[in-house]
Amino acid sequence: MTTAPTPSAPQVIAELRGRVGCITLNRPQALNALSLAMIRELTTTLIAWRDDPMVLAVVVRGMGKEGPFGAFCAGGDIRFFHRAALAGDHDLEAFFTEEYALNHLIHTYAKPYIAFMDGIVMGGGMGISQGASLRVVTERSKLAMPETGIGLFPDVGGGYFLSRLPGRLGEYLALTGRVLSGAEAVAVGLADAHMDSGRLAGLWQSLGQTPYESGEAVQRWCENHTQKTPPRADALAAGPRAQIDAVFGLDSVAAIVAALEAAPDDWSRETAATLRQRSPLMLHVVLEQIRRARTLGLADNLRLERGLVHHCFHLRPGAASETVEGIRALAIDKDHAPRWHPASIDQVNPTQVAAFFDSPWAGADHPLSALN
Repeated sequence: MTTAPTPSAPQVIAELRGRVGCITLNRPQALNALSLAMIRELTTTLIAWRDDPMVLAVVVRGMGKEGPFGAFCAGGDIRFFHRAALAGDHDLEAFFTEEYALNHLIHTYAKPYIAFMDGIVMGGGMGISQGASLRVVTERSKLAMPETGIGLFPDVGGGYFLSRLPGRLGEYLALTGRVLSGAEAVAVGLADAHMDSGRLAGLWQSLGQTPYESGEAVQRWCENHTQKTPPRADALAAGPRAQIDAVFGLDSVAAIVAALEAAPDDWSRETAATLRQRSPLMLHVVLEQIRRARTLGLADNLRLERGLVHHCFHLRPGAASETVEGIRALAIDKDHAPRWHPASIDQVNPTQVAAFFDSPWAGADHPLSALN
């Protein structure tokens, strides 16, 4: 049995098995939350393997607390965000610039990139998996973009991949942060294939023992191990879909919440209650983000998000930041009682929202200007 790594163990394990580049996110005690060092190691490794003709394809997994798999990546290191924002640490800016560049690299990777999304896959974990050429989930998978709960927005390309879901699922998932099962993720288009988690270790082991003639052959090998008929996901794929499209297609956050609170069913009431717990300001920003993203390509979307995240920490710096307050309530003090400002949805004015979409940089000065 594989034991959990020691604190001195590398946070990213990159090894070549046969002609397949195998990456293990190796920070299990933090559910493999991404650090700046991990982002840099992933970027360096992927560029080296992209340019190495001996490497046919790349696969990525997470280390669980009791061994490989069981957790993929819970997102970015929000405790670092909180600490860095209060200290004025320039590494916070570097984190997002380099993370979004990594997301772009994965989406545009020239070789098959296969993500085994077992366990928690949230935030930054979605960022390093949604661009994969094959996204594999299991019965243990829990996928979400829950950022509005910490006064943030679905970044790491979230605007791009959520806005392209059917109907108004993008608005729904972005605003509520709803957690999807693996089967639901396949049903809505956030995963490609489902397999039993018990088969992951054997598939991983076989990658280095099987001769492949191409990267596409590696991907087909992995696909052949998945279930031909994934489990049903009726809870999301059926009933609420018509309501989601009708309600989350409304013009404003206030209209969405009013419609939910006026409806007689449990789903509407529960969804309204969830939205009432989120940052009112960021709900408005996120609705605008998703709708703008529908008309943007990947690079332009990431540039938009880079400006948004800069404003999350700098429009109101330090402890006044909505994001810093959200992280405090969830992960620092853990009182789960964020003091949002403004405190209610109807107190948010259009000027406050518009400020987030005013880019801090012009043209070539943008830190992600080189993305194409």
